[in-house]
Amino acid sequence: MAAISHELCLLTDISEGTARGFEVPGADGPVELIVLRWGAEVSAFVNACPHQGTPLNTTEDRFFTRDGRFLLCRTHGARFRPEDGVCVSGPCVGDRLAPHAVRVKEGRVLATFSNATNGASG
Repeated sequence: MAAISHELCLLTDISEGTARGFEVPGADGPVELIVLRWGAEVSAFVNACPHQGTPLNTTEDRFFTRDGRFLLCRTHGARFRPEDGVCVSGPCVGDRLAPHAVRVKEGRVLATFSNATNGASG
């Protein structure tokens, strides 16, 4: 099945050690993503805490703890490792944020979907 890419932003729009939120089309309606640059990697997670499904942020593009070490769910204080989305403290220790495929092509950050994932036909 062919993959479809949705352009999110330029790579330079996300500074090292930070994250941005994006809404992309999904099969069952919009999907909120957290896209972050961590080390040499660009990765993404669905913006939903595994504890209760609430978005991690309550303020636009504010996802990290003050010290910048963890992604933070502002609802119940769960902390997630940015490299793999695993919860290391809070009400959902051991659970993880759902990863989402992203890639960088020619300096642009793209979210990738299969046709089945986003409901598109090709």
